Amino acid sequence: MWLNKTEGFGRISALAREGVAFLFVVSYDKSMIFAQPLCELDEKILYSFEKKSTKTSQNSLKPFRFSHAPLDFYAYQKTLQKVQEEIRFGNTYLLNLTFATPIETNLTLEEIFIHAKAPYKLLFKEHFVCFSPELFVEITDNTIATYPMKGTIDATLPDANATILSDPKETAEHIMIVDLMRNDLAMIGTNVAVEKFRYVDQINAGKKSLLQVSSKITATLPDDWREDLGDILCKILPAGSISGTPKKRTVEIIDQCEDYDRGFYTGVFGIFDGKNLSSSVMIRFIEQNKGKLYYKSGGGITIDSNPKDEYNELIDKIYLPF
Repeated sequence: MWLNKTEGFGRISALAREGVAFLFVVSYDKSMIFAQPLCELDEKILYSFEKKSTKTSQNSLKPFRFSHAPLDFYAYQKTLQKVQEEIRFGNTYLLNLTFATPIETNLTLEEIFIHAKAPYKLLFKEHFVCFSPELFVEITDNTIATYPMKGTIDATLPDANATILSDPKETAEHIMIVDLMRNDLAMIGTNVAVEKFRYVDQINAGKKSLLQVSSKITATLPDDWREDLGDILCKILPAGSISGTPKKRTVEIIDQCEDYDRGFYTGVFGIFDGKNLSSSVMIRFIEQNKGKLYYKSGGGITIDSNPKDEYNELIDKIYLPF
């Protein structure tokens, strides 16, 4: 089922070259790739891309319970301090630090998929479900667009919109990611432009709402981009918003600091419809492992990060969007 990096990206290019509509799923480290024509998908693989969906619910959501047991704050702070030490040494400037949190619920992964209110959703059999608010890249005709999401605040706080947009730490973090994604698109296209800078979306986060800040960056691809779609994706993965900058060294530091395997969390999934492509970063992610459920979440760390604020953000992102 899973292909390695070379085989997987090669299959993505082959299917796109043939004009076949397909689903693709790429793990965070690009070591596991799934690419399958939509007409051949297993019935236990469900996806939803805004208006394109394999399954919707006609039933109301049953009463449910949901609890989580995040790691101790002081354990989180210790790891964050390691990251900030690397920043002081100049090895990274921004790093997305994540953790796996044990959760308990009486809902199945399929029930979560069906009822979750999110623009981009994927259920992969009994392995994982994600309900992501974040686009990765869209390709329409010869234009590629990416939408890095960086910056989160509780929407109920006074003047939350103005606060997130004026916060120096959040502003610096977002600028670094936009610059990184501009460079990534420059590797595969021309005419790179930031079309929208730091716009705010409101995200349903269970019992509360979050504001999240995004930008839109575009570039022009060559006419034959479908011939090399796998190579294009490989060059710009992992996504800058969930790794950091500079990307290569930051990914190495992530591997040293995080105490678990991200797997498909913070990878990407997407649909090629035969002509164009839409994809999403796999955040808001629940994984089933040996009968237990884990919710993976995190946030960007800079030299100015406050440990308590970052810890609270990690917890705020653990929710079911019903």
